[in-house]
Amino acid sequence: MAVKRKKLRHQKIVQSPKTLLKKTPPENKLLECLTNLTDGLFYTSEIDAAIRAFVGDKTESLTPAEILKQTKSAADTPVAETVFTEFFSDLTEIQDWFGEEETEIAQKFTHLKEFFEQNLKDLKVFKIGKIELEIYVVGLDGENNLTGIKTKAVET
Repeated sequence: MAVKRKKLRHQKIVQSPKTLLKKTPPENKLLECLTNLTDGLFYTSEIDAAIRAFVGDKTESLTPAEILKQTKSAADTPVAETVFTEFFSDLTEIQDWFGEEETEIAQKFTHLKEFFEQNLKDLKVFKIGKIELEIYVVGLDGENNLTGIKTKAVET
């Protein structure tokens, strides 16, 4: 009988996410929004890689050394910093030849870019590695937590 009660209590929590959401800290709301915005988005290079949202640790500044530390990469791993707006320029530009699907994807990337600009500060893009890259599009939230998206690319 006691086992059934525990199960029922657990089911009630699972079935009422609205009450849990009220207790969610601000950085988790950012993570939830980023996760929703990136759902179904891929970064295309020589491979198509899913885009994933994440929240890292607190930091005072976004530097190559800090991004290597937070991604648990070796300190001597090559890091290239790219301008935030340049990263999104091709992804958000709607071409004349776009069909409905391509236009929707460009609009999703535009919403993602706007979300970054409205909710995070010190926006940067870091490409870690050579040829097979990890790409981090990041900023700092209101509590200076590293927040953003990550994906992969192959650039030869």
